Amino acid sequence: MPEFRTLPTLPDTPAWQALARHRDAMAEVRTLDLFAADPARFDTLALTLDTDEGPFLLDPSKNRMTAETFDLLCALADECNLAGAIQAMFAGVEINETENRAAFHVALRHLSGKPLQTGGHDVMPEVRKVLDKITGFVGAVRGGRWLGATGKPVKAVVNIGIGGSDLGPAMVVEALGPYGRDDLKAHFVSNVDATHMARTLKGLNPETTLFIVTSKTFTTQETLRNARTARAWLVEHLGEAAVAKHFVAVSTNADAVSDFGIDTVNMFEFWDWVGGRYSLWSAVGLSIALAVGVDDFVALLTGGYRMDEHFRSAPFSDNLPVALALTGVWNATVLGAPTHAVLPYDQSLARFPAFLQQLEMESNGKGVTLAGLPVPTPTAPVLFGEPGTNGQHSFYQLLHQGTQPVPADFIVVARSHHEIADHQPMLLANALPTRWRRPRR
Repeated sequence: MPEFRTLPTLPDTPAWQALARHRDAMAEVRTLDLFAADPARFDTLALTLDTDEGPFLLDPSKNRMTAETFDLLCALADECNLAGAIQAMFAGVEINETENRAAFHVALRHLSGKPLQTGGHDVMPEVRKVLDKITGFVGAVRGGRWLGATGKPVKAVVNIGIGGSDLGPAMVVEALGPYGRDDLKAHFVSNVDATHMARTLKGLNPETTLFIVTSKTFTTQETLRNARTARAWLVEHLGEAAVAKHFVAVSTNADAVSDFGIDTVNMFEFWDWVGGRYSLWSAVGLSIALAVGVDDFVALLTGGYRMDEHFRSAPFSDNLPVALALTGVWNATVLGAPTHAVLPYDQSLARFPAFLQQLEMESNGKGVTLAGLPVPTPTAPVLFGEPGTNGQHSFYQLLHQGTQPVPADFIVVARSHHEIADHQPMLLANALPTRWRRPRR
């Protein structure tokens, strides 16, 4: 099995000490000075990844870092055996030591046809079986063959979940809105505040509404409270027998699902090696598949698989996820920046910062190391964000003129799904420097 544990205390390691000396040498350097000294630094630092759908461009040159900084960060990654950790994850090693589980979400989007094992067991037949079940169910709903208790097809889907059972699917459904259908809308309820459920149900027709109760254990208090409220609303209008035709579950607890009144034939399984914040690629993404169709859901999985392969195999010098992660380590851990802004210049990505809050802060917001020792350095920053240009008229004043540095990721989409008048050129003009150009590599 690949070794992945990181046992040394960072400040005691040669790579960390070299980074600390480099940080001190960079203390008075401004990013503008770096561009003045090296007009070609964009070409030096920018990374691209070409895909069938178009290129990804990552430009870290606006950070207060140099090629030397990145080399030192790669040395730190080597010292911490990041490569071993990556291979351990793909090998299904139980890298989640606190729960003795693999973090094996890569299997959910592994479309090569080859086996992937964890605990000596190939999980891919189970993954494909659930995807096939999703395919059949989504085809029946979108094709008008799944009928409610009064014989009418589904027009509204309400996903009831919280945390990873809500944030990921809700974000993706909004991001992929142009691929949806006007006659089949997905809604999401997460907050136990009755307002969230009441506002969602208002205007929905119980005869044409399908509820998805998404809870791995089917014991999450907020989710079950909301599910019972939705169930009471449905029963009030259509009677007890209607529950089986208007509720399905994404869970592993068949007994609790059955007790609720959901036919376990309509229960979609996932596994304990799927962490909630990574679960949108699993049956938790049923609402995504219903909203955009199975073909586009599989296209989403395919994109994730291609990025997984890039992450797994590309050298650190050309690896986009690694470059993003190491830049984050530089800003938050080495420089000690306490916050991080994510600024998507695309309204479809409005929920992306909220999704990343869980992904980053739940994953890396730790106070102890794998060895059980107190973490001697800052870890995850507080992540926040808002779509541009809204944020420019809100908190950008602090970003530009405040007293603390705020690293920021500007996410820019080259082409809009809605080419209306000069909206997209105006949006891009707010996001990009006037002399922006593509890198040479």
